[in-house]
Amino acid sequence: MSSDDWYRNEEWSEEMESKFFEKLKRARRKEQYLRIQACTIARRAPDVALSLLDQYFELSDDFDHAQAYCDMAAAYIAKGEIENAINSYGKALERESAFPNLKTDAYILYPLLIVENKLTNLYQSASEVLDNHQERLMFPVDHFRWHAAKAIISAENGNNEQAANHAAQAFDAAQIKKSGFRFHQKLGLVGKEYKGVVNELRAIHA
Repeated sequence: MSSDDWYRNEEWSEEMESKFFEKLKRARRKEQYLRIQACTIARRAPDVALSLLDQYFELSDDFDHAQAYCDMAAAYIAKGEIENAINSYGKALERESAFPNLKTDAYILYPLLIVENKLTNLYQSASEVLDNHQERLMFPVDHFRWHAAKAIISAENGNNEQAANHAAQAFDAAQIKKSGFRFHQKLGLVGKEYKGVVNELRAIHA
């Protein structure tokens, strides 16, 4: 990693922490560097990420608040604290509602987290978020996650035909091997991390 990427450490140690804060002390946009470093380390060192985000929220620049809440959710997921992650995604959506020019993936990550953890009491909320943001779908993975969540919610509600239809559309999105972007053909494709969701969709589709 180059010295220019001092705020994108993928590992964390006392030495790295010392170097990071030494650089941060001299940086002008401290908020930006705190949030990016928190995002980069959220899954491997969630407690570190949460600490960095606490420091981010203490500063005055609130430009990245919606994404910061998403990064916080990722850290909580890594810690297995699903309720806190749900609340963080909720805050991200609230922030986007107040500042609609700054968008995140909370609209798709919030409902997907709900269905993956079978939080059936929140299925109505998840479905409403999906419906309110359907026009934002862009990449194959977006379409996959959207239809997968709708399929699982529809199945829970007993709408089997609708569930099967959404499952089929999710599978269609998963089969796409090129994004359609000339210089980024692999961007936004469905990866192996959704194996559990795929297995559930197979049961619904059958």
